[in-house]
Amino acid sequence: MHVNIVLLNINFKFMRLAIVGATGLVGRQIIDVIIERDFFFSELILVASDKSVGKKIELKNKTFFIYSAAEMLEMKPDLALFSAGSEVSKELAPMLNAIGCKVIDNSSFWRMNKKYKLIIPEINGEKLSSKDMIISNPNCSTIQLLVVLAPIHKKYNIERVVVSTYQSVSGSGKKAINQLDDEEKGKTGDMAYPYPIYRNAIPHIDFFEENGYTREEMKIINETHKILDSNIQITTTAVRIPVDGGHSESVNILLSNEFEIEKIKNEISNIVGVTLKDDIEKSIYPMPLFSKGLDDVFVGRIRRDFSQSKSLNMWIVSDNLRKGAATNTVQIAEYLVEHNLIKTY
Repeated sequence: MHVNIVLLNINFKFMRLAIVGATGLVGRQIIDVIIERDFFFSELILVASDKSVGKKIELKNKTFFIYSAAEMLEMKPDLALFSAGSEVSKELAPMLNAIGCKVIDNSSFWRMNKKYKLIIPEINGEKLSSKDMIISNPNCSTIQLLVVLAPIHKKYNIERVVVSTYQSVSGSGKKAINQLDDEEKGKTGDMAYPYPIYRNAIPHIDFFEENGYTREEMKIINETHKILDSNIQITTTAVRIPVDGGHSESVNILLSNEFEIEKIKNEISNIVGVTLKDDIEKSIYPMPLFSKGLDDVFVGRIRRDFSQSKSLNMWIVSDNLRKGAATNTVQIAEYLVEHNLIKTY
């Protein structure tokens, strides 16, 4: 058995880090982020499906091997970052917990379970404790929305939010990216969606629920209530658009307290991890084209809603594979290490 060991700091304690779903879109992004941010590990265990076991991944002039889930369990990691879907998380996370390994999960399986915490470190990282063995990463659209809304809610009290999302095909995985690429080239191939996505917009993300909302739309609603405030009224529409990286959101916010637009802009510009891009005279506003590969959440088109007292509109954009998934996952891991909430040895 090959062992992926990297000693980043000989004076630091040791920690075995596993990445489950390492060959997927988010898994590869997680690997990139831990390297970019110099996240500490002494041993890196990359895990994927059986068809990938034994393959190699070259990273920063180093060779890393892919292991099976069974091999990972034998190697007893201390922390596992999951991006392999709900069924894998359902099965493997408790098995890892049983050998003392903490899990940070990107799937939706544990998110609304009252036993487990749903974490955006900038908002509610302080809720984490050493006893937390499964920690959920929120939906990508929820993360970029709440990073901006949380400070506004704290100062002005948000009563209602109306959100329309315009989501990249990368949120559906490699098959969807291939569909868009094929259609742009005029080729016929496997389809991830029930309709063409090229030159189209599909108001259908995930399955439809009995209430007429899609599961994606309900994720944003339910996760906002769990993370931020259950008293916020929120309604959503989620749309898939032919963009290969970055989700956009049109957001209308009703506040309890009066506000000044310039103060709102100033407060948003001071949020860690948020970049204000709002100069309409120079046509400066957020777009997925310029968010791809970046960790920040970008905000612009901030303006008063003249149809409703104490309300405003804004446009929020972020790379869904970065802050919406991989980066938030790694930030949770960093929080655990920085606050001594995870065992190192």
